[in-house]
Amino acid sequence: MRNYSRFIPGEEIAAVEQWNFGAIDTAAQLLASQTKAREEAQDASQAEQQRLKSYQDGYAAGMAQGRALAQTELHLQMQDFLANQAQQNATQLTALFAATQAGVADAAQVMAQGVLALSCELARQVLRQELSVNPNVVLPVLREALDLLGAEHRSAVVRMSPTDFAVLQPLVQSEFSGMALTLRADASILPGGCLLESAGTVVDASLQNRWQRAIASLGLSSAWEEPSDNS
Repeated sequence: MRNYSRFIPGEEIAAVEQWNFGAIDTAAQLLASQTKAREEAQDASQAEQQRLKSYQDGYAAGMAQGRALAQTELHLQMQDFLANQAQQNATQLTALFAATQAGVADAAQVMAQGVLALSCELARQVLRQELSVNPNVVLPVLREALDLLGAEHRSAVVRMSPTDFAVLQPLVQSEFSGMALTLRADASILPGGCLLESAGTVVDASLQNRWQRAIASLGLSSAWEEPSDNS
């Protein structure tokens, strides 16, 4: 290797050009610009990655929140449905119970009416039997009718059935000897009853009238009927 330890003579230098530092500066600037561009590109890439990650995180959080809201809404709807269903079931059960109670009450009312009607028919049969064997049952009726007239009525016309008139005339005249009673047989008066007339006052103690008053107190309406000849 040759050692150049001497100065270069001027005659050996063909041309001299002054060194320009601008070329170095331009290269440095270019390098710096490229470095900056790479850094900016890296920063932009990192920013894009961060934005994408934030978007993904936000999307995942939104989906999770949406699922939570949907589950909450579904839970509330299920609660409302169950509450409404329970209310409907309770209403239906209440209506069914009320209808059952009403049916029981109606059946009890029908049964009670049947029992009353049967009791009245039995009473009618017993009364007919009593009248057929004991004509004296009209005497308590006559006493009650005279009490209704009052003490100021000392005279009265007493109408009785022909059957009772034939049997009871002596007994009535004997028991009520202190009153001016006129006994008359009247075919329209059934046995067991009587009709009193005194000074414009009439006391209807006929069997038909007493029977209707008695059953009316029980809430019934049934006329007294004499048995037919075929019964």
